[in-house]
Amino acid sequence: MADQIQRDLTGLIARELKDPRVGMVTINAVEVTPDYAHAKVFFSCLGGDATLATEGLNQAAGFLRSGLFKKLHIHTVPTLHFVYDRTTEKAADMNALIAKAVSSRAKED
Repeated sequence: MADQIQRDLTGLIARELKDPRVGMVTINAVEVTPDYAHAKVFFSCLGGDATLATEGLNQAAGFLRSGLFKKLHIHTVPTLHFVYDRTTEKAADMNALIAKAVSSRAKED
């Protein structure tokens, strides 16, 4: 169910959400509670302000939930909670550190 919500949300945000605070966002993961009451949606954004994107997405959560209801055809559509995911930033920082360590080691040799 989480994968389906992720796919459908990606399409809804790209095609139907017109909030200027929400730029280029990528849905990284969705965690759904066992009773389908709540879904935590982890996203990252390319450029733009993550805080503004979070506010925009959380304000549009009801609109997006109603869009999911039309697509999923299930009795209970979870309440959406958007959380900015810093995983890609951390990975880029880690790659930069590794590259720096490799280049300094190569200079020593």
